Amino acid sequence: MEPAQPADRVPADRTPPDGQPPAAVPADRGGEPAATDPTPPPPAASGKSERSPKDMAISLLVLLVPIALLLAFYRGFLGGDQATTVDPAPAIEQARSANVFPVSQPQGLGSDWTTVSARYQTVEGGANLRLGYLTPEGRGVQLLQSSVPADRLLPAELTSQSQPQGPTELAGRTWQLYTARGNQQALVLLEPTRTVIIVGDARDNELRELASSLR
Repeated sequence: MEPAQPADRVPADRTPPDGQPPAAVPADRGGEPAATDPTPPPPAASGKSERSPKDMAISLLVLLVPIALLLAFYRGFLGGDQATTVDPAPAIEQARSANVFPVSQPQGLGSDWTTVSARYQTVEGGANLRLGYLTPEGRGVQLLQSSVPADRLLPAELTSQSQPQGPTELAGRTWQLYTARGNQQALVLLEPTRTVIIVGDARDNELRELASSLR
């Protein structure tokens, strides 16, 4: 004979209808189902802090100061804004050794004229000696001496539309003033074995000074 069940305890039937599996119900320490709290937890505090315009300005200043110091060092001590000076002597000597055409070089130019390029090379139809200068006013001028025939050289260097504007006497030689590309102008010396072209965006007096210095 089975012992009688206490009248005040009724077994809990946790079997859901329609044969579904029983749902897990959290229990408290006494074994009774724990009460659920429908209130959602408060949102977590965001870790992102607001930055004021003053803080942003200070951060930007911290980045700009080292850059400014580096730029000042580059310009003041390394000569960052100065044109690179080259020695034209090796190119001139190479052209003279080739003995393809008579070679002239500027003499008596002031120290404010800067040689920035110098190159001798053989090309189709002859050879070229190119010397590049920065004038006292900071403008670029190229001195070209070439054995390439003038009817091929002038269109290639000055454009096919370039036309003579009249002769001018400089240091005992008769030069022709030519138009060139853009705002450039040129002085051209035609000789039997070479053609000399001085071309650039320099002023007319600087072109004439360079032409007169050739020896």
